[in-house]
Amino acid sequence: MTSLAKAGGTLRPATPARGRPRSEAVERAIVEGVMKLLEDGVPLAELSIERIARTAGVGKAAIYRRWSGKEELFVDVVRTAEPPDPPLPGTSMRDDIVVLLESLRQRGLVTRTSAILHNVHAQMKQSPKLWASYHEAVIAPRRRVGLEVLRRGLENGELRTDLDLELVNDLFVGPMLVRAIMRPDDDLPEGLSEQIVDAVLEGLRPVSSPSVSSPTP
Repeated sequence: MTSLAKAGGTLRPATPARGRPRSEAVERAIVEGVMKLLEDGVPLAELSIERIARTAGVGKAAIYRRWSGKEELFVDVVRTAEPPDPPLPGTSMRDDIVVLLESLRQRGLVTRTSAILHNVHAQMKQSPKLWASYHEAVIAPRRRVGLEVLRRGLENGELRTDLDLELVNDLFVGPMLVRAIMRPDDDLPEGLSEQIVDAVLEGLRPVSSPSVSSPTP
């Protein structure tokens, strides 16, 4: 699969090209063709490779050279429309988790304001194969990044050693997902990421051993 990423407003392959030289203009035309069809209200289930090729003004072979099928193409289209994954500061576990949650908050805001993304996410969940492709290509890698941040925090003494990191990750991510997806009428204000992280960390940091005072004579 050829993953696309935004860089300076342009699309570029995230992996080195193999075989025939890849044309950025062709890839852009294909992605924009899919977006146009979605804007016109065409359901994902009715988007065929033939129709996408016709709209993009390319041949079907140009699509199949870059994606094995519709599922991989749709995942790249959605990923291109979302905010890019941010670099982590690496200054502390807290700072990294704040950045990860802020990325989720920004995605929530984009999905709320983008009728296309909102519609596509809803339709993707109705297609197990498409949702599995999206989960494998987008959600799972982001989760692995979060778990790696927590492992470093555990090694650095920023977390208690008795914690299940999978559960801890859910404790951080869960509140933001509830606000962004399950309660779409709730606000996603600036500073929400910091509030969530600091509230959760309050109960996860190592507890300092109480000092033992000398007995009173």
